[in-house]
Amino acid sequence: MFKDKILLVTGGTGSFGNAVLQRFIKSDIKEIRIFSRDEKKQDDMRHHLQNPKVKFYIGDVRDKRSVDSVMQGVDYIFHAAALKQVPSCEFFPTQAVRTNVLGTENVLDSAIEHEVKNVVVLSTDKAAYPINAMGISKAMMEKVAIAKGRQLGENGTTTICCTRYGNVMASRGSVIPLWVEQMKSGSSVTITDPGMTRFMMTLDDAVDLVIYAFQHGNNGDLFVQKAPAATLDVLVRALKELYRSDAEVKVIGTRHGEKLYETLVTREEMAKAIDMGDYYRIPCDTRDLNYDKYFVEGNEEIAKIDDYHSHNTRRLDVEGMKQLLLKLQFIREDLGL
Repeated sequence: MFKDKILLVTGGTGSFGNAVLQRFIKSDIKEIRIFSRDEKKQDDMRHHLQNPKVKFYIGDVRDKRSVDSVMQGVDYIFHAAALKQVPSCEFFPTQAVRTNVLGTENVLDSAIEHEVKNVVVLSTDKAAYPINAMGISKAMMEKVAIAKGRQLGENGTTTICCTRYGNVMASRGSVIPLWVEQMKSGSSVTITDPGMTRFMMTLDDAVDLVIYAFQHGNNGDLFVQKAPAATLDVLVRALKELYRSDAEVKVIGTRHGEKLYETLVTREEMAKAIDMGDYYRIPCDTRDLNYDKYFVEGNEEIAKIDDYHSHNTRRLDVEGMKQLLLKLQFIREDLGL
Protein backbone atom coordinates (compact mmCIF):
# COMPACT_ATOMS: atom_id res chain seq x y z
CA MET A 1 0.00 0.00 0.00
CA PHE A 2 3.06 2.28 0.20
CA LYS A 3 4.13 1.79 -3.43
CA ASP A 4 4.72 5.18 -5.13
CA LYS A 5 3.26 7.00 -2.11
CA ILE A 6 4.55 9.99 -0.13
CA LEU A 7 4.89 9.41 3.63
CA LEU A 8 5.31 12.29 6.10
CA VAL A 9 6.83 11.58 9.52
CA THR A 10 6.44 14.46 11.98
CA GLY A 11 9.14 14.46 14.63
CA GLY A 12 10.95 12.23 12.17
CA THR A 13 14.48 12.70 13.57
CA GLY A 14 13.61 10.78 16.76
CA SER A 15 14.01 7.06 17.52
CA PHE A 16 10.72 6.17 15.82
CA GLY A 17 11.50 8.17 12.67
CA ASN A 18 14.86 6.42 12.34
CA ALA A 19 13.18 3.01 12.70
CA VAL A 20 10.63 3.95 10.01
CA LEU A 21 13.42 4.95 7.64
CA GLN A 22 15.22 1.65 8.21
CA ARG A 23 12.00 -0.19 7.39
CA PHE A 24 10.93 1.81 4.31
CA ILE A 25 13.98 3.28 2.66
CA LYS A 26 14.66 0.20 0.48
CA SER A 27 10.97 -0.32 -0.35
CA ASP A 28 9.15 1.00 -3.43
CA ILE A 29 7.81 4.02 -1.52
CA LYS A 30 8.19 7.21 -3.59
CA GLU A 31 9.25 9.70 -0.90
CA ILE A 32 9.64 10.02 2.88
CA ARG A 33 9.38 13.54 4.31
CA ILE A 34 11.03 14.21 7.66
CA PHE A 35 9.46 17.19 9.42
CA SER A 36 11.02 18.52 12.63
CA ARG A 37 12.45 21.64 14.22
CA ASP A 38 15.93 20.24 14.98
CA GLU A 39 18.23 21.24 12.13
CA LYS A 40 21.27 19.52 13.68
CA LYS A 41 19.55 16.13 13.84
CA GLN A 42 18.25 16.60 10.30
CA ASP A 43 21.76 17.43 9.09
CA ASP A 44 23.20 14.34 10.82
CA MET A 45 20.46 12.18 9.30
CA ARG A 46 20.97 13.66 5.84
CA HIS A 47 24.73 12.99 5.87
CA HIS A 48 24.22 9.48 7.24
CA LEU A 49 21.56 8.47 4.70
CA GLN A 50 22.64 10.25 1.51
CA ASN A 51 19.35 9.13 -0.06
CA PRO A 52 17.30 11.25 -2.50
CA LYS A 53 14.08 9.49 -1.42
CA VAL A 54 14.27 11.26 1.96
CA LYS A 55 13.32 14.95 1.99
CA PHE A 56 13.87 17.22 5.00
CA TYR A 57 11.60 20.05 6.15
CA ILE A 58 12.34 22.41 9.03
CA GLY A 59 9.21 23.43 10.92
CA ASP A 60 7.22 23.04 14.10
CA VAL A 61 3.83 21.40 14.56
CA ARG A 62 2.88 24.43 16.69
CA ASP A 63 3.09 26.59 13.54
CA LYS A 64 0.32 25.54 11.17
CA ARG A 65 1.83 27.46 8.24
CA SER A 66 4.97 25.33 8.41
CA VAL A 67 2.79 22.20 8.65
CA ASP A 68 0.80 23.31 5.58
CA SER A 69 4.02 23.82 3.63
CA VAL A 70 5.06 20.16 4.01
CA MET A 71 1.59 18.70 3.34
CA GLN A 72 1.32 19.15 -0.45
CA GLY A 73 0.93 15.76 -2.15
CA VAL A 74 1.28 13.71 1.04
CA ASP A 75 -0.59 10.37 1.08
CA TYR A 76 0.11 9.12 4.61
CA ILE A 77 1.28 10.59 7.92
CA PHE A 78 2.94 9.09 10.97
CA HIS A 79 2.49 11.79 13.62
CA ALA A 80 5.32 11.21 16.12
CA ALA A 81 6.23 14.82 17.02
CA ALA A 82 5.80 15.29 20.76
CA LEU A 83 7.31 16.41 24.03
CA LYS A 84 7.85 13.04 25.74
CA GLN A 85 10.10 13.50 28.75
CA VAL A 86 8.08 13.25 31.97
CA PRO A 87 10.17 15.71 34.09
CA SER A 88 10.37 18.47 31.44
CA CYS A 89 6.61 18.27 30.78
CA GLU A 90 6.00 18.36 34.54
CA PHE A 91 7.90 21.64 34.90
CA PHE A 92 6.64 23.17 31.63
CA PRO A 93 3.11 21.78 31.18
CA THR A 94 2.01 24.58 28.84
CA GLN A 95 4.78 23.59 26.44
CA ALA A 96 3.46 20.00 26.48
CA VAL A 97 -0.04 21.30 25.64
CA ARG A 98 1.25 23.46 22.78
CA THR A 99 3.15 20.61 21.10
CA ASN A 100 1.18 17.50 22.05
CA VAL A 101 -2.39 18.86 21.93
CA LEU A 102 -2.48 22.01 19.77
CA GLY A 103 0.33 20.77 17.52
CA THR A 104 -1.61 17.56 16.87
CA GLU A 105 -4.71 19.59 16.00
CA ASN A 106 -2.63 21.58 13.48
CA VAL A 107 -1.34 18.38 11.82
CA LEU A 108 -4.83 16.84 11.65
CA ASP A 109 -6.53 20.01 10.36
CA SER A 110 -3.85 20.39 7.68
CA ALA A 111 -4.13 16.69 6.73
CA ILE A 112 -7.90 17.00 6.32
CA GLU A 113 -7.57 20.19 4.26
CA HIS A 114 -4.99 18.54 1.97
CA GLU A 115 -7.03 15.30 1.68
CA VAL A 116 -4.30 13.08 3.11
CA LYS A 117 -5.58 9.48 3.03
CA ASN A 118 -4.35 8.12 6.38
CA VAL A 119 -2.97 9.60 9.58
CA VAL A 120 -1.72 7.51 12.50
CA VAL A 121 -1.15 9.44 15.74
CA LEU A 122 1.40 7.92 18.12
CA SER A 123 0.50 7.85 21.80
CA THR A 124 1.81 6.28 25.01
CA ASP A 125 0.65 4.06 27.85
CA LYS A 126 1.05 7.15 30.07
CA ALA A 127 -2.15 8.49 28.44
CA ALA A 128 -4.20 5.78 30.20
CA TYR A 129 -5.16 7.02 33.69
CA PRO A 130 -2.56 9.80 33.40
CA ILE A 131 -0.91 11.15 36.56
CA ASN A 132 1.69 13.45 35.00
CA ALA A 133 1.61 16.37 32.57
CA MET A 134 3.13 14.33 29.73
CA GLY A 135 0.45 11.64 30.08
CA ILE A 136 -2.35 14.19 30.47
CA SER A 137 -1.26 16.05 27.31
CA LYS A 138 -1.01 12.76 25.39
CA ALA A 139 -4.47 11.72 26.66
CA MET A 140 -5.84 15.02 25.34
CA MET A 141 -4.00 14.41 22.07
CA GLU A 142 -5.82 11.07 21.74
CA LYS A 143 -9.15 12.77 22.47
CA VAL A 144 -8.47 15.38 19.76
CA ALA A 145 -7.55 12.71 17.20
CA ILE A 146 -10.50 10.45 18.06
CA ALA A 147 -12.94 13.39 17.97
CA LYS A 148 -11.64 14.46 14.53
CA GLY A 149 -11.96 10.86 13.30
CA ARG A 150 -15.50 10.60 14.67
CA GLN A 151 -16.49 13.83 12.87
CA LEU A 152 -15.08 12.56 9.56
CA GLY A 153 -16.96 9.26 9.89
CA GLU A 154 -16.63 6.02 7.95
CA ASN A 155 -16.80 7.70 4.54
CA GLY A 156 -14.30 10.47 5.27
CA THR A 157 -11.60 11.21 2.70
CA THR A 158 -9.06 11.13 5.56
CA THR A 159 -8.81 8.28 8.11
CA ILE A 160 -7.41 9.21 11.52
CA CYS A 161 -6.55 6.59 14.13
CA CYS A 162 -4.26 6.31 17.17
CA THR A 163 -1.71 3.81 18.42
CA ARG A 164 -0.72 3.51 22.06
CA TYR A 165 2.37 1.64 23.13
CA GLY A 166 4.50 1.10 26.22
CA ASN A 167 8.19 1.66 26.85
CA VAL A 168 10.22 1.41 23.67
CA MET A 169 13.45 -0.22 24.76
CA ALA A 170 16.58 1.88 24.27
CA SER A 171 14.70 4.81 22.70
CA ARG A 172 16.04 8.28 23.45
CA GLY A 173 15.75 9.10 27.16
CA SER A 174 14.96 5.52 28.21
CA VAL A 175 16.62 3.74 31.12
CA ILE A 176 18.50 0.95 29.29
CA PRO A 177 21.23 3.15 27.69
CA LEU A 178 21.62 4.96 31.04
CA TRP A 179 22.18 1.70 32.93
CA VAL A 180 24.61 0.40 30.29
CA GLU A 181 26.58 3.65 30.57
CA GLN A 182 26.61 3.36 34.39
CA MET A 183 27.87 -0.25 34.19
CA LYS A 184 30.61 0.66 31.70
CA SER A 185 31.83 3.58 33.81
CA GLY A 186 31.95 1.43 36.95
CA SER A 187 29.45 3.53 38.88
CA SER A 188 26.35 2.31 40.72
CA VAL A 189 23.25 1.43 38.69
CA THR A 190 20.43 3.70 39.89
CA ILE A 191 17.02 2.05 40.04
CA THR A 192 13.81 3.68 41.27
CA ASP A 193 11.80 0.68 42.54
CA PRO A 194 12.84 -2.93 41.77
CA GLY A 195 9.19 -4.07 41.82
CA MET A 196 8.07 -1.47 39.27
CA THR A 197 6.87 -3.09 36.02
CA ARG A 198 7.02 -1.77 32.48
CA PHE A 199 5.87 -3.10 29.12
CA MET A 200 8.83 -4.06 26.94
CA MET A 201 8.67 -3.29 23.22
CA THR A 202 11.31 -2.88 20.54
CA LEU A 203 11.24 -0.08 17.97
CA ASP A 204 10.37 -2.69 15.35
CA ASP A 205 7.27 -3.57 17.42
CA ALA A 206 6.30 0.11 17.43
CA VAL A 207 6.62 0.35 13.64
CA ASP A 208 4.65 -2.91 13.22
CA LEU A 209 1.84 -1.46 15.37
CA VAL A 210 1.63 1.74 13.30
CA ILE A 211 1.57 -0.19 10.02
CA TYR A 212 -1.12 -2.51 11.43
CA ALA A 213 -3.21 0.55 12.35
CA PHE A 214 -2.76 1.86 8.79
CA GLN A 215 -4.01 -1.36 7.30
CA HIS A 216 -6.92 -2.04 9.66
CA GLY A 217 -7.94 1.32 11.15
CA ASN A 218 -11.26 3.08 10.79
CA ASN A 219 -11.81 6.70 11.78
CA GLY A 220 -11.44 7.20 15.53
CA ASP A 221 -9.91 3.77 16.26
CA LEU A 222 -7.25 3.24 18.91
CA PHE A 223 -4.81 0.31 18.49
CA VAL A 224 -2.73 -1.31 21.22
CA GLN A 225 -0.17 -4.08 20.79
CA LYS A 226 -0.13 -6.82 23.40
CA ALA A 227 3.32 -6.81 24.95
CA PRO A 228 5.23 -8.63 27.68
CA ALA A 229 6.35 -6.77 30.80
CA ALA A 230 9.22 -7.06 33.26
CA THR A 231 10.11 -5.70 36.67
CA LEU A 232 12.99 -3.25 36.79
CA ASP A 233 14.78 -5.81 38.96
CA VAL A 234 14.58 -8.42 36.17
CA LEU A 235 15.69 -5.84 33.58
CA VAL A 236 18.76 -4.76 35.56
CA ARG A 237 19.73 -8.37 36.35
CA ALA A 238 19.45 -9.31 32.66
CA LEU A 239 21.67 -6.37 31.65
CA LYS A 240 24.24 -7.20 34.34
CA GLU A 241 24.43 -10.80 33.10
CA LEU A 242 24.80 -9.75 29.45
CA TYR A 243 27.54 -7.22 30.27
CA ARG A 244 29.13 -9.47 32.94
CA SER A 245 28.92 -6.54 35.32
CA ASP A 246 29.15 -6.67 39.11
CA ALA A 247 27.98 -3.05 39.49
CA GLU A 248 26.18 -2.22 42.73
CA VAL A 249 22.43 -1.57 42.31
CA LYS A 250 21.35 1.54 44.21
CA VAL A 251 17.60 2.02 44.88
CA ILE A 252 16.76 5.74 44.71
CA GLY A 253 12.96 5.59 45.09
CA THR A 254 10.07 6.50 42.80
CA ARG A 255 10.56 9.78 40.97
CA HIS A 256 8.11 12.64 40.52
CA GLY A 257 5.21 11.59 38.23
CA GLU A 258 6.14 7.88 38.00
CA LYS A 259 3.71 4.96 38.25
CA LEU A 260 4.30 1.55 39.84
CA TYR A 261 2.90 -0.05 36.68
CA GLU A 262 1.68 1.23 33.31
CA THR A 263 -1.80 0.69 31.88
CA LEU A 264 -2.11 0.15 28.13
CA VAL A 265 -5.90 -0.29 28.01
CA THR A 266 -8.29 1.03 30.68
CA ARG A 267 -11.16 -1.16 31.83
CA GLU A 268 -13.63 1.23 30.16
CA GLU A 269 -11.77 0.64 26.88
CA MET A 270 -11.48 -3.12 27.51
CA ALA A 271 -15.30 -3.28 27.70
CA LYS A 272 -15.47 -2.42 23.98
CA ALA A 273 -12.04 -3.64 22.81
CA ILE A 274 -11.92 -6.08 19.89
CA ASP A 275 -9.24 -8.77 20.27
CA MET A 276 -7.34 -8.94 16.97
CA GLY A 277 -4.82 -11.57 18.10
CA ASP A 278 -1.61 -9.64 18.74
CA TYR A 279 -3.47 -6.34 19.02
CA TYR A 280 -6.52 -4.74 20.60
CA ARG A 281 -8.66 -2.47 18.45
CA ILE A 282 -10.75 0.01 20.45
CA PRO A 283 -13.40 1.67 18.25
CA CYS A 284 -14.45 5.21 19.10
CA ASP A 285 -17.72 5.97 20.85
CA THR A 286 -20.03 7.03 18.01
CA ARG A 287 -22.79 8.49 20.19
CA ASP A 288 -23.65 12.11 19.58
CA LEU A 289 -23.83 14.71 22.32
CA ASN A 290 -27.20 13.58 23.61
CA TYR A 291 -26.94 13.59 27.37
CA ASP A 292 -29.39 10.76 28.03
CA LYS A 293 -27.08 8.39 26.16
CA TYR A 294 -24.24 9.26 28.55
CA PHE A 295 -26.01 9.62 31.87
CA VAL A 296 -29.08 7.35 31.73
CA GLU A 297 -27.65 4.30 29.94
CA GLY A 298 -24.78 2.53 31.69
CA ASN A 299 -22.69 -0.59 31.11
CA GLU A 300 -22.74 -3.19 33.88
CA GLU A 301 -19.90 -5.11 32.23
CA ILE A 302 -17.31 -2.43 33.06
CA ALA A 303 -17.35 -3.32 36.78
CA LYS A 304 -16.37 -6.94 35.94
CA ILE A 305 -13.43 -6.06 33.69
CA ASP A 306 -9.78 -5.41 34.55
CA ASP A 307 -7.45 -2.92 32.91
CA TYR A 308 -4.72 -4.34 30.70
CA HIS A 309 -1.55 -3.27 32.51
CA SER A 310 2.08 -4.25 33.07
CA HIS A 311 1.29 -6.03 36.36
CA ASN A 312 -1.21 -8.47 34.76
CA THR A 313 0.31 -9.12 31.31
CA ARG A 314 2.82 -11.87 30.49
CA ARG A 315 5.85 -11.37 32.74
CA LEU A 316 9.39 -11.94 31.44
CA ASP A 317 12.01 -13.72 33.55
CA VAL A 318 15.73 -12.88 33.34
CA GLU A 319 16.36 -15.29 30.44
CA GLY A 320 13.35 -13.97 28.48
CA MET A 321 14.49 -10.40 29.13
CA LYS A 322 18.00 -11.22 27.87
CA GLN A 323 16.58 -12.64 24.62
CA LEU A 324 14.59 -9.44 24.08
CA LEU A 325 17.58 -7.22 24.90
CA LEU A 326 19.68 -9.09 22.34
CA LYS A 327 17.31 -7.81 19.64
CA LEU A 328 18.63 -4.28 20.30
CA GLN A 329 21.29 -3.27 17.81
CA PHE A 330 23.40 -1.18 20.19
CA ILE A 331 23.62 -4.07 22.70
CA ARG A 332 24.57 -6.53 19.96
CA GLU A 333 27.31 -4.11 18.82
CA ASP A 334 28.49 -3.60 22.41
CA LEU A 335 28.78 -7.34 22.93
CA GLY A 336 30.47 -7.88 19.56
CA LEU A 337 27.67 -10.06 18.16
